[in-house]
Amino acid sequence: MSVSGPVALWSVLSPLIIAASAVAFAALERVRPYTPGQRVFRAGFWTDLLGYAFLQSYLLGLVIARLITWMDSATGLSRLHLVSGWPRWAQLLFFLVTHDLYIYLFHRLQHASPALWRIHEAHHATAEVDWLSGARSHALEILINQTIEFAPMTLLGAAPEVILMKLTIDSVWGMFIHSNIDVKTGVLKYLFNGPELHRWHHAVEIRDGVNFGTKLTIWDWLLGSVYLPPHKPRGFGLDDVDFPAGYLAQQAFAFRRRPATALGAVDADRASA
Repeated sequence: MSVSGPVALWSVLSPLIIAASAVAFAALERVRPYTPGQRVFRAGFWTDLLGYAFLQSYLLGLVIARLITWMDSATGLSRLHLVSGWPRWAQLLFFLVTHDLYIYLFHRLQHASPALWRIHEAHHATAEVDWLSGARSHALEILINQTIEFAPMTLLGAAPEVILMKLTIDSVWGMFIHSNIDVKTGVLKYLFNGPELHRWHHAVEIRDGVNFGTKLTIWDWLLGSVYLPPHKPRGFGLDDVDFPAGYLAQQAFAFRRRPATALGAVDADRASA
């Protein structure tokens, strides 16, 4: 059965917008860098591009789609069309805001929980944060977050093109907030996230985490997790972990065994920072 209408349009628009945005952010990083001198092909660039952005995204997309299809066949919830009658803009806004709140809460929990930190650690391991850095997330983290993101959209009866619209916004915004662009958002920082705030989330001197928001900053402002000093971070990444290179090694690293004494010391340090 052929696909037509808005779904067909967004099936073409989505990859075009994402690709064009990647090129634009990469170019702006050369023109107005937040961290001058940062390399285009930094350490881990090809692992992040090929291993995470392409291979992992494609394979997990298939797995998550199958999982959501199974959930729908088991529950039949999509047949209730709970949001199908809403305007497309209202569906998109609803899922953007509710999922952003979930991501804020789960993200904050990942920094507080030693177990959840293990599958979030990969995301913080790059010492040169740029437009591509947001692609580096452990497979389990993506499996959890994107299932929780897209399952409600399908089960509640969102229009297929709304799912594509949200996926596009997610991808572009993720590249933007990680980009090495020195941009000030002014009063917009009280509502929307950008590199000015999010690069502090990746700062090497921040241990317990700040600025957990993804697209919206209202949760950070309301719940007291905003951090924006007048100076820039001294660096990015992890200073207490010898993180491996290579996609498979990074996936396995989350399940490594740690000596009980070392684990306790690391967790105590993170909790007190």
